Amino acid sequence: MMEPSQSEMNILSNGKSHDLGDDKGVPTKTFPEEDQFDDPEGGLENEEFLPTADGKKPIRFTDFEGKTSFGMSVFNLGNAIMGSGILGLAYAMANTGILLFWFLLTAVAALSSYSIHLLLKSSGIVGIRAYEQLGYRAFGTPGKMAAGIAITLQNIGAMSSYLYIVKSELPLVIQAFLKADPNADLWYMNGNYLVIMVSASIILPLALMKQLGYLGYTSGFSLSCMVFFLSAVIYKKFQIPCPFEEYASNSTASHLALNVSSHAHEYTNGLVHEEEDCSPRMFTMNSQTAYTIPILAFAFVCHPEVLPIYTELRNPTKKKMQKVSNLSILVMYTMYFLAALFGYLTFKGNVEPELLHTYSRIDPYDTLILCVRVAVLTAVTLTVPIVLFPVRRAIQQMLFPTKSFNWLRHTAIALILLTFINMLVIFAPNILGIFGIIGATSAPCLIFIFPAVFYIRIVPKEDEPMNSRPKILAACFAALGVSFMVMSLSFIFIDWTTGGGHAAGGH
Repeated sequence: MMEPSQSEMNILSNGKSHDLGDDKGVPTKTFPEEDQFDDPEGGLENEEFLPTADGKKPIRFTDFEGKTSFGMSVFNLGNAIMGSGILGLAYAMANTGILLFWFLLTAVAALSSYSIHLLLKSSGIVGIRAYEQLGYRAFGTPGKMAAGIAITLQNIGAMSSYLYIVKSELPLVIQAFLKADPNADLWYMNGNYLVIMVSASIILPLALMKQLGYLGYTSGFSLSCMVFFLSAVIYKKFQIPCPFEEYASNSTASHLALNVSSHAHEYTNGLVHEEEDCSPRMFTMNSQTAYTIPILAFAFVCHPEVLPIYTELRNPTKKKMQKVSNLSILVMYTMYFLAALFGYLTFKGNVEPELLHTYSRIDPYDTLILCVRVAVLTAVTLTVPIVLFPVRRAIQQMLFPTKSFNWLRHTAIALILLTFINMLVIFAPNILGIFGIIGATSAPCLIFIFPAVFYIRIVPKEDEPMNSRPKILAACFAALGVSFMVMSLSFIFIDWTTGGGHAAGGH
């Protein structure tokens, strides 16, 4: 039986809980030397490992053998990055201008890549593959709890926003396809029933997968749905004139109750008479510009998923995982910019905070746009299991740090989480405002502050003194995160006091 200190070292070295008593007779993988350390810094990963009782160093992956391919890992991380926020990027561009939007998006993509670099380098030095255990290694139990709580709150907020989209959009899509009476009291047009059915039939089975890598196929399909969305946006740019003609049916228009943007438009015979809104702008500053900055800052939130995906990567190295991250960010960066650009060029100043709503103002029964809405709903639904995995792992690290994998606990946590999130979505429809605050606090911590301070604490001073350039950059990065947090909270506070309803944050 291991001594407590040795057991703790086993948790730290692998970044996972591992009860050796439960693994008797289970073969573990031993890595060839070239697979373990094929990058120059790889040798640091076992530098601080203590020998076990039989005098051998523990191997890095003891829970299971990493089997996920490079491509599947890119799909999973790309799906983790891709959020419903892509629907609001055209509105963000309308309030920043094309050049300012491009500059901000490029800066955020580069900062996200650097943040992942800090996480991977910190994990490589101590051989840890869990965000929460990096916090433990840096600051002890408070660090582990802070990271676990931030991941839990951030991802619960993201999952709630996704399911809220399912609840609000799926009934409208079904109604449009069936040409049903909007006032009909039909169970299959009740959003509460639909969100429960989607959670039970699609999300829960995927969330019960033992390994995140198994979701690579659904992630690929989810991303293909968003590619279809992007293709439709580009196609519609060349089909819709500006100014565009409003849909004339009062019954349909009143049912959809679309939120018109805050700009005051004048309508005569269904035509928008603001010619200046049909000219694209390179640079714009207005009252809404400040609200778009947090949206862009959080456009690449995927950090809780990075280390779990790294763990399951086949023949993992920091260099290989960094390539996975960079490629995922590049693909999402391209899709984000093209969706924002063509969505903005289609409607110019008339674009709404939710892009698909703007298309519905022209024709709510447009078959292509209805198919796009189905694709977006599919993508959002298939993203929920990806986001749930880090939450379950965080809960296990906080509550059961010394327990090995157990199917009953694995299933129970997923059931409890999905039940809780469904109750939030069904009974607290305004809960997204609360998660705006959560997103404005937890997201900067996970993207900027934690990776930087963990890096500063974990990298030995002998290797990089505090006055070295890498640690100075990390300190500046943490300060940037604090600035983002203060700015986002300020915007939310101002918005709530003025009744604007544009709470920042979220994914």
